[in-house]
Amino acid sequence: MNNEKTQKNKTNNQIKIFGTQTGVNIIDSPVKTQILSILEEKERNGAEIVAITGKSKATISAHLHDLVDSGIIESRPNPLDGRSKLFFIKSSYIGGLSRENEFKKEMDNYISENVIKSNDPFEFFRFIFRTIRVALMEEGFNIDPILHNAGFKVGSTFYEKLKDPETEVMVNKIAEFWQKNKLGRLKIEKLEPLTIRAYDCFECEDLPKIGRSACAFDSGILEALFSEHLSKDVNVEEVKCFAKGDDYCCFIIK
Repeated sequence: MNNEKTQKNKTNNQIKIFGTQTGVNIIDSPVKTQILSILEEKERNGAEIVAITGKSKATISAHLHDLVDSGIIESRPNPLDGRSKLFFIKSSYIGGLSRENEFKKEMDNYISENVIKSNDPFEFFRFIFRTIRVALMEEGFNIDPILHNAGFKVGSTFYEKLKDPETEVMVNKIAEFWQKNKLGRLKIEKLEPLTIRAYDCFECEDLPKIGRSACAFDSGILEALFSEHLSKDVNVEEVKCFAKGDDYCCFIIK
């Protein structure tokens, strides 16, 4: 419970960046950030947001009005209560900027230990990708939403090549694709709910230990593949990750 509370406080302490129809919008108000974190979970009415935040009705109303005007959120009539509205996020979450660094500077050691010593061109470019990400992380940037969206596009593109009516067969095809392209090794842990382990993960294995899951790109790929396979939206939850200090990454497809 304490870890969840700490993680939530870190999320609320972030500056959030959204893409709207009028351009990029940066939210640095802690109250607005908290409201958006609440709406990321599901749509809510004003009274629920007031209760969760502990702020006054007037304060929340003013912030909701600002977020609607900026094109980040929208509202619709509450089907269960015609007197209230349900608020939801309508814009694209691009990423965030932490108000404080999550870990100490490690870039110099990271480059000397991994990039310079690599003789494999594929490994070199893989380390370059990680180095760029670590550099952004050291400056407090969270680009997980962008990586997730990019992964989703990759998964959608490769679905036709990997699809199979049998879930287990399809997972085996994905595992072959993963290993062939040096993304790591995938294994089915169980089929209900579908749980997949990833070893030697290309996305996070060499990242600093940041205490949270970091495989947004992988999650996006799996989300796209299984949304197509099951003909409905799925959620991919990464419950274990090298970046959290685990021995492997683990994804649950819900």
